[in-house]
Amino acid sequence: MNTAGPGGEQPSLIEYPCDFPLKILGHSQAGFAQAVLGVVKRHAPDFNDATLEMKTSKKGKYLSVTCVIRATSREQLDALYQELCDHPMVVMVL
Repeated sequence: MNTAGPGGEQPSLIEYPCDFPLKILGHSQAGFAQAVLGVVKRHAPDFNDATLEMKTSKKGKYLSVTCVIRATSREQLDALYQELCDHPMVVMVL
């Protein structure tokens, strides 16, 4: 049985809306957290800046920024992931 949606898309395993955590990793550099926050807020304007968490790697080379957004659709998440992955300061998005 084929459970793919129209156009061959896989059905979403996530029920929307939901709280969705994103961990964004980049090199420790001035402006990284602000750049990530700008991208996140473009896609999730209701994101509360105060909930952003930052953690530096043991040797201080990397910084991870964790944001829990209120995801409203797969399209929203796909667009957010794409913009974050394309950003020159971002190394990885989990």
